Amino acid sequence: MRIQKKDVKQAEADLTPMIDMTFQLIAFFMVLINFSQSEQNARVVLPKSELAKPVDAPIEYPIIIHLTSDDAIVIGGDTISLDALRVRMAPEISLLELEGKTPADANIIIRAHRTAPGGRVQDLINRCQELGFEKFALRVKEDQS
Repeated sequence: MRIQKKDVKQAEADLTPMIDMTFQLIAFFMVLINFSQSEQNARVVLPKSELAKPVDAPIEYPIIIHLTSDDAIVIGGDTISLDALRVRMAPEISLLELEGKTPADANIIIRAHRTAPGGRVQDLINRCQELGFEKFALRVKEDQS
């Protein structure tokens, strides 16, 4: 008796779900990278302090303002003057109001260059207070020595 060979088709895997998942992971990591870099600015070198300590808990509603050595203010990639702060902060205030919050609920994080005059930082805080912001944090590097 002769055994006949049957023609068996090879099974092929559907790669579509794997490709979709790969693209979703790429998009996810691109978003994470953009958010983590928004807190840094190459034009700002933070001062060192022995009293610096890490933040205990995540800050709710942070607004990061960079003050460069040449007195420029950088918010979200936009370079502005101190006089234009009110106009630039209007969208931030509107976003807070959409979430049912006030400027007093937000946290202003000031990253001033180590050579920025203290009076300039104080002027920035005063302008923010005129807009209704009440919570401020200054960023420095921890002095390891």
